[in-house]
Amino acid sequence: MMYFETHGLTAPDAPTLVLSSGLGGSAQFWQPQLPALINNYRVIVYDQIGTGRSPANLPSHYSIAHMADELLTLLDRLDVSQCHLIGHALGGLVGLQLAIRRPDMLSSLLLVNAWSSPNPHTLRCFNIRKAILASGKKDIYLQMQSLLLYPPDWIAANHAELSKEEAHHVANFPNQDNLLARIHALSTFDIEAQLGDIATPTMAIANKDDLLVPWQRSQPFANKMPNAELVTMEYGGHASSVTATESFNNILLSHLQTFA
Repeated sequence: MMYFETHGLTAPDAPTLVLSSGLGGSAQFWQPQLPALINNYRVIVYDQIGTGRSPANLPSHYSIAHMADELLTLLDRLDVSQCHLIGHALGGLVGLQLAIRRPDMLSSLLLVNAWSSPNPHTLRCFNIRKAILASGKKDIYLQMQSLLLYPPDWIAANHAELSKEEAHHVANFPNQDNLLARIHALSTFDIEAQLGDIATPTMAIANKDDLLVPWQRSQPFANKMPNAELVTMEYGGHASSVTATESFNNILLSHLQTFA
């Protein structure tokens, strides 16, 4: 069973936002956004299957399509017929897959540091992460993860809190087979040839200082999708929703207000 939380408005006709996280898959990732959203929207966050509070054993052939189907099952169960999908990295890939599978469900997409096909730089980053996993050094894996997520000055300014968070994650480390299956899924995702068929109104946010996903990987969205635009942020790293919350939230709200 997929764990989820609903925040904000409760009226059945309230505009609905679905927030989909990256590789970690946790609903908690979106905590910095909730205060800016809950007064005007019904907000659904969830732990993706095989992560956090949604335990499961994932098959080795697990894919982004599986993740999209799992989210659709949840949304159908909640009687969500229309929503805005905000997805970070892997969560953005899930949103793109939904736009192919059920375009009628999506009012808009907001893709954060996402991509439409594999790229050598990101694959190298994940190869390093897989090698660290194979070594059994969970603490080093998490330190590497922080280097890929956050800008250097942010890490320095938040070192104490980040160290506590990493210690917590070492004690509650995800199922390694599930993590490898999810890395494989995002590493093999490729819908480049289908981008021109996705008519969902879309905003792509890309960070120019993202160490994991080059910001240029978001350019195909604006170039090939008929109703997409690209917004770049100078600062924030891969997890700018956490490290540059005010700037990120302002862009998010500006996007959503065009549909008010």
